Amino acid sequence: MFGASRIVRGTWAVAVLVALAACSAVYTDHGYAPSDRELAALTVGVDTRETVQAAVGKPGTAGLLTGSGWYYVRSRFKHFAYNPPEEVDREVVAISFDSRGRVENIERFGLESGQVVALSRRVTETNIKGVSFLKQLFRNLGNITPGMG
Repeated sequence: MFGASRIVRGTWAVAVLVALAACSAVYTDHGYAPSDRELAALTVGVDTRETVQAAVGKPGTAGLLTGSGWYYVRSRFKHFAYNPPEEVDREVVAISFDSRGRVENIERFGLESGQVVALSRRVTETNIKGVSFLKQLFRNLGNITPGMG
């Protein structure tokens, strides 16, 4: 009899641990945005599309304007219990090119309280081309299905 109650208590303990583990959030990343270290290898005014592709890879998204820029997008999703995945962070690295195909601007954008903010900049001009495209990327925060990336 003594052994049976131990087994029952052990079974309950395992069940409680499994239930608690199932309630912890799991985070997944989708997409790719080069790190600051990778971007440090690029030189504004010197590097071209080809050298950027060799250094950090080709992006999943390009600017709407022909040759205006490359956009690397990384999103982080939170999966919790039976709730649908929730996008909790999005980061965009924008590399724009001049008319000669050389790197003109390198900028990293993120979200702060729902507003698009520049996290870092290495630019020859004050703003990138295709800003409306960036606004579209951030406006759709939470509207991307994780299976799409």
